[in-house]
Amino acid sequence: MDSLTDPRVDAYIDALPQWQQDILTEVRALIHEADPEVTETIKRRVQPYFVLQGNVCAFLAAKDHVNVFLYDGAIVPDPEGIITAGHGNATARTVAYREGETVNAPALTAMIRQIIANNRAGGWRRIKGSR
Repeated sequence: MDSLTDPRVDAYIDALPQWQQDILTEVRALIHEADPEVTETIKRRVQPYFVLQGNVCAFLAAKDHVNVFLYDGAIVPDPEGIITAGHGNATARTVAYREGETVNAPALTAMIRQIIANNRAGGWRRIKGSR
């Protein structure tokens, strides 16, 4: 990782059980591989966010799973069905991972890249409004 990472995100991940650390470390790397300009920050006092001209995604660990919230306004295609919740949500959808599950890296990376492209085009709200 480089200077666009945030040590507070390291601290968030490091405090989790190993299996959650492994998943979020992998997803974090995918986010930065999708676009090296993505930066990390903490919002809501503790929650890791990844931003580039708007929110891209966020992490939230729970007892038995971890959530990756994709801020896409429900307009990014999900041909591989990785979205697990928030199908009708107007702001973000969720990909949840439980212990032992694997990350569909190509599908998640494609969605992240599309969210970033949408952000660069003015954001999902603007895109939705022009449809």
